[in-house]
Amino acid sequence: MEFSEEQVKDALELRDRISAQIEKHREEIEILERNLVLINSVLKQQSFTKASSLRDTSEPKPKSTDYTIPLKKNTDGSLIANAYVTPEQVSIVVEDGVELKEDSHPFKSFFLERIIGEMKRKDVAEFEKGDIGENAIIDCMINKDGTLLREIIIKNYRQKERVNEIVNTAAWSFSKMIENSK
Repeated sequence: MEFSEEQVKDALELRDRISAQIEKHREEIEILERNLVLINSVLKQQSFTKASSLRDTSEPKPKSTDYTIPLKKNTDGSLIANAYVTPEQVSIVVEDGVELKEDSHPFKSFFLERIIGEMKRKDVAEFEKGDIGENAIIDCMINKDGTLLREIIIKNYRQKERVNEIVNTAAWSFSKMIENSK
């Protein structure tokens, strides 16, 4: 069965529309997943007391491995964001009222491409050698409100040293972005 040129053209347009819809929904799902991670992180920060923990025990309680690091502006020490660190990921949540545009220098060129990109290149090389699994490669997701950064989620950081580098370079980059916007 042969199709006319018009039918082929219609099929191509339909394919493009379906692809666009799939991509739109994929992006919406990613945003929802990032928001769910953020909500879970916030909930983890809140302490729920179990009835079993109210009993007096002489054993010391294990320390939580989750912690928060404030990211402050270099010039005046004001809070820019908080980094919520868990064994699985680092979530950097920008403070309300702080406007950081994704396209502001040095976010993409330094923080994403040089710092996170280099970590990813090293992980890929380790994966190719068989030293780590594919699911252990560092991954970075950005949650935005329009063009403004709201949250950066970095999964599979794997090493404490990387947390320090991520948090320190994020604080430096954010400070520079604020300076450059003035």
